[in-house]
Amino acid sequence: MSLKENIDMVKEELNSEEKFFESAVKAERLWEKYKTVIIAGVVGVIAVVAISAVNDAKKESDAVASNQALSTLQADPSAAAEAELAALNPKLLRVWKFSTAIAENDRDALEALKASDDAIISDLAAYEVAALQSDAAQLQQYASSQQAIYKDLAILENALLLMKNDQTEQAHQKLSLVSQDSPLYKVAKSLMHYGVK
Repeated sequence: MSLKENIDMVKEELNSEEKFFESAVKAERLWEKYKTVIIAGVVGVIAVVAISAVNDAKKESDAVASNQALSTLQADPSAAAEAELAALNPKLLRVWKFSTAIAENDRDALEALKASDDAIISDLAAYEVAALQSDAAQLQQYASSQQAIYKDLAILENALLLMKNDQTEQAHQKLSLVSQDSPLYKVAKSLMHYGVK
């Protein structure tokens, strides 16, 4: 290697070291200028992760406690067990009451659930009361509601009641109200064709 090549190589190394020190100085200046913002950002991210972990742990703990209270209530339906579940998870208690009322055909419990502040439980209880009583007027009132979950089923049941009373023309009219998108549409068409003459 010649002297000139050695000098060029040394210059190149000095230039690369100079660039490294220059970038280090720039990074230090940025750090000094935005140190507070960077630290606050890192602390914020850590806080969000910690809060999220605590919330997840609390939800998991609440779910386990609710499940234990439900198991206790199912094993021994006492007022104390019901109060415990009501304190932990009122929605789960309403679902349990609804399922119990359905299993026992308990009209009084279903009537009470019709006034529930849970829209789904209230709607399902309204349908079940009308169906248990085989009340055409209540089924019609339920089916006329826009948010009725079992709207088409209520229409079918109403049509079946009309069929029992030999009111075939009215039953046809009811069955024609079943939506084509409904899974019960084929049942309604079959009833119109075979069941109602």
